[in-house]
Amino acid sequence: MPEPAVGAAVVERDVVRIEGPDAATYLQGQLSQDVLGLDVGDSAWTFLLQPQGKVDAWFRLTRVGDEAFLADVDAGFGEAVLARLQRFLLRTKADLAMTRESMVAVRGTDAVAVPDGVRALDPAWPGSSGVDLLGTDVVPEGLAALTAEDLERLRIEAGVPAMGAELTERTIPAEAGIVERSVSFTKGCFTGQELVARIDSRGGNVPRRLRLLRGADLTVGAEVVVDGKVVGEVTSAVGDFGLAYIGRAVEPPAAGTVADAPVAIVALPQA
Repeated sequence: MPEPAVGAAVVERDVVRIEGPDAATYLQGQLSQDVLGLDVGDSAWTFLLQPQGKVDAWFRLTRVGDEAFLADVDAGFGEAVLARLQRFLLRTKADLAMTRESMVAVRGTDAVAVPDGVRALDPAWPGSSGVDLLGTDVVPEGLAALTAEDLERLRIEAGVPAMGAELTERTIPAEAGIVERSVSFTKGCFTGQELVARIDSRGGNVPRRLRLLRGADLTVGAEVVVDGKVVGEVTSAVGDFGLAYIGRAVEPPAAGTVADAPVAIVALPQA
């Protein structure tokens, strides 16, 4: 995938702070990443799963102190993360609170000056360099302003799932194509681990997988048809690019249709 033009967009993120003597060990048992392996200043993308193994949330966790962590998630989903983490907090010495913060999403380069008090975090978008500046709404000098639609298109092209679109309470982690960068298989037990481990042991076999679509005028909710059969539904779309969960019988690259118009079904970009 070609490197996008250099630019930046201001977005909002919900940020949940987890702090206290038991914060690290508590999160280690709740999240799919190896929380205890994070040094102060490190961040990693992680799942927060239901006990049955389906997705409650996917977010970036940053260790900001020996006993303090920040979880930044798509705006509008922080309350759900907060509620889910509080549910199993009994007899745990950790406090949780949520705020909403501005963030400058820089794409096409990571060579930008970071202002004091701002956190420079890895967006981990396959095929695209970039940096997320959490805690500011000031676009660095020399960068073109990207619209929300521009950023959404880049997200789709990079194959990055979004909460509420590709990631819902019905999503199995392996379907979304982000297990490799979101799960530690050596850390020990965590909530929802059984389903993730079982699918991994079977070669990642799931009924459907997230795929990139290329076609004209794609719309969310439209059916994807291959050989006369409905094989999926568009979950995100901007112009000629979209994302959809496609049945495993369809091996990309493949040809299909959406609203009777031709569409190419391809694998997600690799990190």
